[in-house]
Amino acid sequence: MKLLSWNVNGLRAICDKNALDWIKQEQIDFIGFQEIKAHEDKFPKRIYEYPFKHMYSNSAKRAGYSGVMSLCNFDCETNRCEFFDDDEGRVLEHSFKNMVLFNIYFPNGQKDEERLNFKMKFYNDFLVYLDKLLKEGKEIIICGDVNTAHREIDLTHPKANEKTSGFLPIERAWIDDLLKLGFVDTFRHVNGDIKEKYSWWSYRMKARERNVGWRIDYFFVSNGLKDKLKNAFIRDDIFGSDHAPVGIEIDI
Repeated sequence: MKLLSWNVNGLRAICDKNALDWIKQEQIDFIGFQEIKAHEDKFPKRIYEYPFKHMYSNSAKRAGYSGVMSLCNFDCETNRCEFFDDDEGRVLEHSFKNMVLFNIYFPNGQKDEERLNFKMKFYNDFLVYLDKLLKEGKEIIICGDVNTAHREIDLTHPKANEKTSGFLPIERAWIDDLLKLGFVDTFRHVNGDIKEKYSWWSYRMKARERNVGWRIDYFFVSNGLKDKLKNAFIRDDIFGSDHAPVGIEIDI
């Protein structure tokens, strides 16, 4: 199966740019979008033209904000967030076989301390929920914009961002805890310590053109799926958002 994840930074905007047409040319089993920024009655007609059997969405109550969408070609049971009071449309949970696949737009903590606390509560509540699923014998895939770079090689200027949300010690430690719980960062597992591969670039100062970026978009898989992983990649050749799509190929 080929699974992708992309923070599109506005579903209507990216459709207006024809920036999703590349998915027609590829055999994709699942793609999770984050930051769709639209309610269902505002979805662009073009989104229904892409070659997927099912579409699921979870929009924020607030118009023009957050929201996630999943397009897939397999049957699954789908729920919205089961572990957090999710008024912001951040989670879709897909269950099939003995698998749980999450499409998540994790909170950003840069606005102020209140939002950082909100982000950390979301992180920690999710970790508790994952532990529960693992104890039930589930295999798990997590994809989405995690809004944190894990290691110094995951951003261009680590020293300058040590006190910036997205690279704070408490945020990075959460990813450590996720890996200790029994998960694998698929990109690092496949590609090792390759440098200068990022998934997000600021729109300012030609950051993408200069490849001044952060790797904050991930696929994590539970350890039981590690040996089934065939590839993990960042599609930095795809434009239309300030993020690049990320993906994996896995035998399921």
